[in-house]
Amino acid sequence: QVQLVESGGGVVQPGGSLRLSCAASGFDFRRYGLNWYRQAPGKEREPVASINSRGGSAHYVDSVQGRFTISRDNAKNTMYLQMNSLKPEDTAVYYCNVQYVVDGRMAEYWGQGTQVTVSS
Repeated sequence: QVQLVESGGGVVQPGGSLRLSCAASGFDFRRYGLNWYRQAPGKEREPVASINSRGGSAHYVDSVQGRFTISRDNAKNTMYLQMNSLKPEDTAVYYCNVQYVVDGRMAEYWGQGTQVTVSS
């Protein structure tokens, strides 16, 4: 059974930092790319960052480029999102996500999310 458990959210002032973690189990973690998404109040869920299976390649949405860093530790089955220079518009619930093909069909899994609030 696939499980993704996010942690590390909280309330931080503008300009501050947070580090999110996503602990994974129930699938072969090191085989698949992983993603962070976020959903702000009243908005659709959007992709934030993605990382390939070995951690050697990452991509970011333009709004977080240069401020956020995605990483993973395949020995610990854990993915991270280091968020620096946080802005009020970064306020959202952050979700980790994995997608892969099982028996010819796409399977997609989500964590429960962790709230990030950037406010003075």
